Amino acid sequence: MSPQEQHHHGEGPGDGTLAVRAGLPEPVKHEPTLPGPVFAAHFHLPGEPTGPYTYGRDENPTWTHLEQAISTLESPGESGIETVVFASGMAAISAVLLSQLSAGDAVVLPTDGYQALPLLHEQLRAYGIEVRTAPTGGDAQLDVLDGAKLLWIETPSNPGLDVCDIRRLVAAAHAGGVLVAVDNTLATPLGQRPLELGADFSVASDTKGMTGHGDILLGHVSCRDPLRAAEVRRWRKVVGAIPGPMEAWLAHRSLATLQLRIDRQCATALELARVLAEHPDVTGLRHPGLPDDPSHAVAARQMRRFGSVISFELAGRGRAERFLDELRLVDDATSFGGVRSSAERRGRWGGDAVAEGFIRFSVGAEDPEDLIADVLRALDAARKAG
Repeated sequence: MSPQEQHHHGEGPGDGTLAVRAGLPEPVKHEPTLPGPVFAAHFHLPGEPTGPYTYGRDENPTWTHLEQAISTLESPGESGIETVVFASGMAAISAVLLSQLSAGDAVVLPTDGYQALPLLHEQLRAYGIEVRTAPTGGDAQLDVLDGAKLLWIETPSNPGLDVCDIRRLVAAAHAGGVLVAVDNTLATPLGQRPLELGADFSVASDTKGMTGHGDILLGHVSCRDPLRAAEVRRWRKVVGAIPGPMEAWLAHRSLATLQLRIDRQCATALELARVLAEHPDVTGLRHPGLPDDPSHAVAARQMRRFGSVISFELAGRGRAERFLDELRLVDDATSFGGVRSSAERRGRWGGDAVAEGFIRFSVGAEDPEDLIADVLRALDAARKAG
């Protein structure tokens, strides 16, 4: 049964309908269905400074529509979800950590999470915050949870694609009075809904799969507690990490095709992963949708779609770089989740505990037959080159 069919066994509209309609204002004759971006640093404000729009660093109508749309996708049918959009995914991540933690607090972070997290480790420690780390796989973060203020989960992890049991970690954390934030960048709300799994915060870099075209930097934080949302929003105001109106409008426009993009990308990713699993040059293959993947059982319990990213290893740096050079339908680029397939030798950046021949491959919306043929041809050419 497809994710769409599973969803329609419940109540409410399907994912495609949600994505197309989310955040649209009530129709008004002669007005656009999706209003254009509002470019304004200030608004007419006679008298007392009350009302929704006062100054451009605080609120913007274009943000409002996008935030309402993302809230709908994060937890369909639930009122009270609040979303705060940011200029980038790192701005969203930082806003949660730095609005919730103070000197003397402890935070639990993954050792195998997003590459920029170690930069935050340094900053948090400088502020007098204790940083504890453990791997994503095997729910290992549970071992260092006692007495923490916040648990940060990234599942599936980037780039290793390990998965942890969100429900289990949330239950343990909440039992000890610990807040839980989930970086949901790789899955998107169509793949996984952290708030419905009990998390306090769902965070994402919308630069990736949410907007999906590789031309916007954006991030968001969603939560159901209005006090927590207000703290995150205040942090955005203090540091000014606000998205431009054009970026917010483009992001909202891009959400309309989210289900179409994600379904195509996830289906092709699983097909490509199955092909790579049989290839003699490929080792260490990971994709949570593969039945024999170490994370599959946990992923199947909490994920609605398994994502568009695959990771694997080739025999060393030279072989990996030749493979990437030979690809014709795949961009050698560092992001993921876009309509154009991309791949990179992740070790070139440093900071990730991966082998020199480790490849992170993000599947796009190309015809699967063409993409798979391109990958197999590139693998063959890389082998022949020595």
